[in-house]
Amino acid sequence: MTAAIRPAGDHGALIELPDSAAARRVARALAGRAELVDVVPGHRTVLVTWTEERPRELAAFVQSVLATDREPEPARHLEIPVVYDGPDLAEVARLVHLSPQEVVERHVAAEYVVAFIGFAPGFAYLVGGDERLEVPRLQRPRERVPAGSVAIAGPYSGVYPTDSPGGWRLLGRTTLTLFDPERTLPALLASGDRVRFVRA
Repeated sequence: MTAAIRPAGDHGALIELPDSAAARRVARALAGRAELVDVVPGHRTVLVTWTEERPRELAAFVQSVLATDREPEPARHLEIPVVYDGPDLAEVARLVHLSPQEVVERHVAAEYVVAFIGFAPGFAYLVGGDERLEVPRLQRPRERVPAGSVAIAGPYSGVYPTDSPGGWRLLGRTTLTLFDPERTLPALLASGDRVRFVRA
């Protein structure tokens, strides 16, 4: 398993990794390095930034993380209650040649992992879902998707943390607050968390 490291401005580097699991693993290891200002995991990348000189032996450190068999840090396990009455549920069922009930059953059967946070504060990209439920985004995004909407697109599931535009297909809704700037940790979900959807 190898990584490619590319410059990202004068004080940053983008680390390209083989898969989402490797990106989460490297991001956790780099988060403990004092010389780094920020460590931002993506689906298969980790962006790191610094203020002074480039960290020494960054490439060697990343390769050592990938080469070791260290156990991953314990992940948090969270459940998200969902009312499956979304406006796109029937269309998703048609696209994947299943009944709406079968779509729901497959969606709640999987255990998801937060690959990364993006698009909007607190918006978690969840991987690990049933491949049968992979559907394209809407051809024309909605101007407003209500906060708490549970949606799928491509290999991802997610929950819209706030009202926003969006092009994912809406399966249902949750009453959980995914993002609250007044909380000590504003985002409910973080990279590496394990998530299950349950019928509300």
